[in-house]
Amino acid sequence: MNCNNVKFEASYGTSRQLPVSDLPEIVFAGKSNVGKSSLINKFFKRKNLARVSAVPGKTTTINFFTVDGIRFADLPGYGYAKRSESEKRRWGELMEQYFASERNIKLIVQLLDMRHEPTADDRTMLNFLSESGYNFICVLTKCDKLKTTERNRRREAFAQNPDLAGAKKIIEASAQTGEGIEQIKAVIEEFLAE
Repeated sequence: MNCNNVKFEASYGTSRQLPVSDLPEIVFAGKSNVGKSSLINKFFKRKNLARVSAVPGKTTTINFFTVDGIRFADLPGYGYAKRSESEKRRWGELMEQYFASERNIKLIVQLLDMRHEPTADDRTMLNFLSESGYNFICVLTKCDKLKTTERNRRREAFAQNPDLAGAKKIIEASAQTGEGIEQIKAVIEEFLAE
């Protein structure tokens, strides 16, 4: 998979717009301000492929990118409190239909902020992924912001957290330094090859 060949495909804000799943899909999911857009940009070595914002909850659509016959889905961040009720309903319906529409999902890359315990919304998502039988990995973002002792402590806490028991792998990553990016790529390629 040559990430330099990535192309933005389209954004969809309602489930009616979603295209048929005709390619293997890799899904990036996580709460608002977990650093998803920054990590995607680092992954594809592009500055503005995924829009990065100082305001959490900016991604409100499912954004699709393609590379070498693989579709990458950037899901909207969840858990942003300042969304209106109608916006939350639209988001919920979009997510529900996305996962219910028999997509060819090979792997879900679930992002969690390494500095903090998983939120209630994170736990809901992790339980959904486990119960639904999806292959998923957990990527612990912003690892570069922790000192060694705290990082070791957080690593241990995540390793023992029962909510992460279904994850195929836990990878520490940084959109700033690029740590973990090659590991994420290797795992994605592994699941695509199955």
